Amino acid sequence: MARTPTHRYVDPLAEVWLGAAARIGLRVERSPHAYASTDGAGTMVIGSPETLDADDSLAQMIFHELCHSLVQGEASFATSDWGLDNISDDDSWREHATLRLQRVLARRYGLDSFFAPTTEYRAFWDALPADPLADRGDGSVIHAIAGLRRAARPPWAPALDDALAATAVIVAAASTWSEATSLAHAYHVPPPHPTGLPMSPVAGRTCAGCAWRVAGAGEKKPRCRQADLAIDDTWPGCERWEAALDCQTCGACCREAYGAVVVSARDLVRTKRPDYVVDRGAGGAHRYELRREGERCAGLHGGDVSRDGARRLIGRYQCVIYDDRPRTCRDFTLGSAHCLTARRRVGLSL
Repeated sequence: MARTPTHRYVDPLAEVWLGAAARIGLRVERSPHAYASTDGAGTMVIGSPETLDADDSLAQMIFHELCHSLVQGEASFATSDWGLDNISDDDSWREHATLRLQRVLARRYGLDSFFAPTTEYRAFWDALPADPLADRGDGSVIHAIAGLRRAARPPWAPALDDALAATAVIVAAASTWSEATSLAHAYHVPPPHPTGLPMSPVAGRTCAGCAWRVAGAGEKKPRCRQADLAIDDTWPGCERWEAALDCQTCGACCREAYGAVVVSARDLVRTKRPDYVVDRGAGGAHRYELRREGERCAGLHGGDVSRDGARRLIGRYQCVIYDDRPRTCRDFTLGSAHCLTARRRVGLSL
């Protein structure tokens, strides 16, 4: 007897990621004429099954494209191919940022092997260090960190994290049945960190050596500025672990992190370096501030961008009025809560 099916089978992972894309505001179409593209009007086109490699999946392809959108920002949804140049190598560093971001997000759920890319950039992925965000002088790292911060905001949140969590459940169940050649076979459960933050992927890091450790008063335990919790120095480092900070490779507090630096009437910079001071007062009242050039203090020099092949490198910074800087600057403490806020705003810290 003939029957009429009332439902159709869909790969569970595909359903998860098609649903995640829809929640974020994208519809997904399949085509043999494209590998992956977007039209800037809400449609993402992914290659049909015969165009993909054996270790590709629709889930991985959608995830990768969403990572592109995180790196490129909200405006990229209205631009074809996320605004990327797919003809030359000029935007290869942006692809690197996407892969760093993809690696960090996938690793949080034990999916960094399962969701590895398969294009010509696979060699870059395989060569990434244990901490893909370690080199803060690389522009692709800065953009990856900015993307990670966007991942916690709409339209990506909470759909992206929900999809990664659902994928981890499915892959974990499949891994107990999978053959050695299956991507699911490589699934691993990431260990928890005592603070609740993701664990650092680098062995040997401890809370004692982190820049965001704050010494406790008296007999109190030290605290972590990142987690805002009391910590034990013997704990392993978390994903946000950073080594000793260096103002010369940062400059965050003098850049777009903060918009104005107040100068008092007694500050030496007003009389010794008057060309760096402006009066924003009105009606006979004075309000002195350090002069700004674009999004940075005029006294901050350096930070120029250069290229090393496909790498986009950021040079060192220098304050040329450092000896005469106002008290506002002198009171800004390296490793303080304000320092962390500034570094987060410019993409240097998670």
